Amino acid sequence: MAPQIRPRQRQTVPGWVSEGTLIFDPEEKRRGIVQFIGEWEDAATRVSYANAVFARPEGGGVEWVVEDPSSLERG
Repeated sequence: MAPQIRPRQRQTVPGWVSEGTLIFDPEEKRRGIVQFIGEWEDAATRVSYANAVFARPEGGGVEWVVEDPSSLERG
């Protein structure tokens, strides 16, 4: 049986964003620290993202995946 091909998206991440960077996500209106940049598959849509940005609030809290990394602002 042939492997299932899943849709794949490559997101544009600004060059200044890296793990540990303080960011502001204007779409979520949240400020946080980048925890990880890498591949992620959305369980709801089964779309795989090559450059997903994971962030969590400064001081701890629930992590989120940035929907549009190209819109990030310096935190």
